[in-house]
Amino acid sequence: MVTEFSYRYADNSEAHIYVGVQVKPGGEDRQAVIDKLREGGYQVEDLTDNELAKLHIRHLSGGRPSERFEEEVYRFEFPERPGALMNFLTQLPHDWNISLFHYRNHGAAYGRVLVGMQVPNGDRTHVAEYLDAIGYRYWRESDNPAYRLFMA
Repeated sequence: MVTEFSYRYADNSEAHIYVGVQVKPGGEDRQAVIDKLREGGYQVEDLTDNELAKLHIRHLSGGRPSERFEEEVYRFEFPERPGALMNFLTQLPHDWNISLFHYRNHGAAYGRVLVGMQVPNGDRTHVAEYLDAIGYRYWRESDNPAYRLFMA
């Protein structure tokens, strides 16, 4: 089960992804998960025993992108039910690029999600309409000083 997922657009050829995965007690299947990802062509760094990664880095959602671009950042409460992410993705316009995605499962009725989106200029005035149609609680965070200091 995926317990945490952070995605950050870096440039047109690369993204940084941090994934937390629940494994069996004792971690006996951890290497099998790593091997499967590598077979799929992914670069994998096992950070299980890395305290800096576990306590701090994982919450920074990939840091700053290598290219400068405009993005709209929103914080959401996604319902913890099958299809919630698909519902979100299919209702966004196809020409919007998700530049940041951070999901945390807290064992509650909803997951906490931070999403950055590259929205074409003409659509910027209509972002709230699209998000209202999805039906999840959300807050605009594009002007939040923490975002500006650490991720913009």
